[in-house]
Amino acid sequence: MLTRKLIAALGMTVFAVPGAIAAEISIVSGSVGPDIAELRAQLDEFEKQSQHKVTIVEMPASTTDQFGQYRLWLSAQNADIDVYRTDVIWAGQLAQHFVDLTEPMKDVVGDHLPSVIASQTVNGKLVAFPMFTDAPALYYRTDLLEKYGKEPPKTWEELTATAKEIQDAERAAGNTGMNGFVFQGAPYEGLTCDALEWVASSGGGQIVSPEGDITINNPQAVAALEMAKGWVGTIAPAGVLAYQEEESRGVWQTGNAVFMRNWPYAYALGNGADSPIKGKFEAVPLPAGSGGSSAACLGGWNLAVSEYSQEKEAAIELVRFLAAPEQQKARALGNARLPTIPALYEDAEIKEKAPLVAAWGQVVAAAVPRPSAATQGQYNEVSQNFWTAVNETLAGRGDAASNLQRLESQLRRLKRNAWK
Repeated sequence: MLTRKLIAALGMTVFAVPGAIAAEISIVSGSVGPDIAELRAQLDEFEKQSQHKVTIVEMPASTTDQFGQYRLWLSAQNADIDVYRTDVIWAGQLAQHFVDLTEPMKDVVGDHLPSVIASQTVNGKLVAFPMFTDAPALYYRTDLLEKYGKEPPKTWEELTATAKEIQDAERAAGNTGMNGFVFQGAPYEGLTCDALEWVASSGGGQIVSPEGDITINNPQAVAALEMAKGWVGTIAPAGVLAYQEEESRGVWQTGNAVFMRNWPYAYALGNGADSPIKGKFEAVPLPAGSGGSSAACLGGWNLAVSEYSQEKEAAIELVRFLAAPEQQKARALGNARLPTIPALYEDAEIKEKAPLVAAWGQVVAAAVPRPSAATQGQYNEVSQNFWTAVNETLAGRGDAASNLQRLESQLRRLKRNAWK
């Protein structure tokens, strides 16, 4: 196999466990949190049961970089990666490169959330099978809110005021590193998620409607981005413009933020034995905007088998194993990964030991999808144009109105060339 030569050339890290071998297969890692340790533990069990040997190929922290790497490998019809971990938004763009899992998964597909299965089905082809789903939360310091007599904010306006009050009071008391709010402000896919939540909760739509209409240039979206711009340098550090998930969590988990927007994986890490904030925080749904409702961006990760794999049968075995209830439950208990199997939200052990997961069933069911289906193969370009416009606005390079007007023009050109 060329796997190790290829990986070495790319400067990536390989994790493998020796043992009896029926087939040698590879799977990519995820991008955030304690992913490799979590995955390796489950792969060790799979190896014992199957006698296959599985290698993990570590991927970049940025999902944007990860997607770019996938495109390079798949366009070259590379056979060295057997199982890809895919974001919920990638199905339409990568469908041609993956095995149709409709038949191999027909006996278990009905156990999973229909909306997730639908998101991974392209022209009748089941492109990928769900590993876990995702919807973000607002994390808050229970000790600090109690200290200052505050309740978890239900609106962005309340968050802004509470974050500023507590931040200023803590800094005045000598805690000079305290920030009011941290989120994902770097120009990458994560900012698309954050900004979609600000815009959708403010009544500004979903960038592009499900019917394919470009809707982002509207007064509600302008107001939402101007609101977020006002956080930078006041309740959020100026450096938030370069924060992805792990940078945000780093500030939060060291105790230097009152609020944080992040995915559920940060809940388990924040309660780790070595965490300075263990037992001092909780999580609630994201605040509502001027539109009157909360909006949580639908996330989640799936498993796809490469059309170019030379070990498709073993790769499909691995997908079935990782998507099974036992593995989804273990991920829920260990790292607050949200299951795609509705029955697990009623599991007694999950309710007891992972209350955030148990409480998040309704949030997931109402999560707002990104417009990947509407924009078809051009979603990546649509998202890049959107996150660039948002990051420029947050950084003070143009106001929201002019940046969204320019974005609308960019999206119209993409629409003429790519989607109807």
